Amino acid sequence: MHPLHPDKIKELELKANAIRQSIIEMLVAAGSGHTAGPLGMADVFTAFYFYILDHDPSNPNWAGRDRLILSNGHIVPVRYAAMAHAGYFPVEELLTLRKFGSRLQGHPERLRLPGLETTSGPLGSGLGQACGIAYGARMDASARSPRPELGTKAAQVKWRTYCFLSDAEHQEGNHWESVMFAGKNKLANLTALVDRNYIQIDGSTEEVMPLESLAKKYEAFNWQVLEINGHDFSEIVGAVERTREEVSRPTVIIAHTIPGKGVSEIEFNYTWHGMVPKPEEAKKFLSELRTLRGKINNDE
Repeated sequence: MHPLHPDKIKELELKANAIRQSIIEMLVAAGSGHTAGPLGMADVFTAFYFYILDHDPSNPNWAGRDRLILSNGHIVPVRYAAMAHAGYFPVEELLTLRKFGSRLQGHPERLRLPGLETTSGPLGSGLGQACGIAYGARMDASARSPRPELGTKAAQVKWRTYCFLSDAEHQEGNHWESVMFAGKNKLANLTALVDRNYIQIDGSTEEVMPLESLAKKYEAFNWQVLEINGHDFSEIVGAVERTREEVSRPTVIIAHTIPGKGVSEIEFNYTWHGMVPKPEEAKKFLSELRTLRGKINNDE
């Protein structure tokens, strides 16, 4: 594993800060949506769109691209912001979030915006879609193998499938059917990443419906399990590099995140799950993020 250079980490931190500012701006313009989750996942999305993913914003349907599935579609503002800053569409379009006729719907719609792999919203469904994509990719690679009789062992799937999940959607039964399917079929080209922020709309996940021990549950279904700090770019990148070394199991990365990360008033507060800032609050939150950006620039 090659450690990230400090200059690259600083670059990613600045990009994540810009994405968080865009999230606040687009949510206050929309007047509805979700705040805590998108802010909490800004570092993960930044790492993927600006370092990890093999993708081409100028050619969103490029056949060799990595596939990124967002299961918990309600946090899509962070994906839209990352895509805009990566060059998929103008940053100014972010202010059309949730407007009639906008390509940026409150939950992602695949046919509206190039670069989205699936339409999502119903929690617990994303991993099943990702399993189908990963399984199909392996079948295609096997069909192209010069020695088909060797089956999947000879197949080289160059692009990978990633599925981002909320922790609370692990309370859905159909999610665990997909976990079993991926483990049974040894989908090593599939990586799930769980946003482990411990909140859902009604409070703490561990009070609503306890999930622990999440790691042991995945291990029981033949998954490699990695746990990281979801705000540490070196850990995010290092974990993904480890998934590429695994050849016989799918991998889940449990990313421990802070809901509302970057805005002190929102951090760890579950009431911001489905609430958006008022205009005056947005000014205060943006000021805090700009101050943080200055500190990053000055390496304080």
